Amino acid sequence: MSEEDRHKSKMARKKAARDKIMDGKTADKGLCIVHTGPGKGKSSAAFGMVLRCVGHEMKVGVIQFIKGAWDTAERRVFEGFPDLVTFKAMGEGFTWETQDRDRDVAAAMKAWDAAKEMINDPSYKMVVLDELNVALRYDYVPLADVLETIANRPEGTHVVVTGRNAADALIEQADLVTEMKLLKHPFKSGVKAQPGVEY
Repeated sequence: MSEEDRHKSKMARKKAARDKIMDGKTADKGLCIVHTGPGKGKSSAAFGMVLRCVGHEMKVGVIQFIKGAWDTAERRVFEGFPDLVTFKAMGEGFTWETQDRDRDVAAAMKAWDAAKEMINDPSYKMVVLDELNVALRYDYVPLADVLETIANRPEGTHVVVTGRNAADALIEQADLVTEMKLLKHPFKSGVKAQPGVEY
């Protein structure tokens, strides 16, 4: 048997196996997706999904916890689709910037109230809760309320939660969890955050 025939035979077996797997995947539901871990790319991956939703003409909501002080490129881009994307940067900067717990809690709760409104609105097909994991880690937002709201969301609504140190209970409830692992970052070599890469 030639190398080409062996390859063709191997790929035919692989295709048959994949087709069999895909035949059993018929469910369609809104997913709870968590992007966590110490590596870069959690929010970027979520914004990639927002872009896909825009391409499908699906309405999306984005609530940014913690972040908010920077004028980010993604916010500017998504503001170009006002009929499809509602983008609310509601944080006041990272906790070490504000140094005021009461103020941080108040900002996080205001963001959570806006998030709940979006999640419960069936016109939104996806709601991204950017850096919510950080707000949960510092007990700025009640975890029980987050879990209940996500569990009782309208059928077909996807909720994406980003940020380091996702709570175990949220990971358990989620349908899809990705942990970003840091292998190397230019920041450790003295390189500052770069436009187009970090923001």
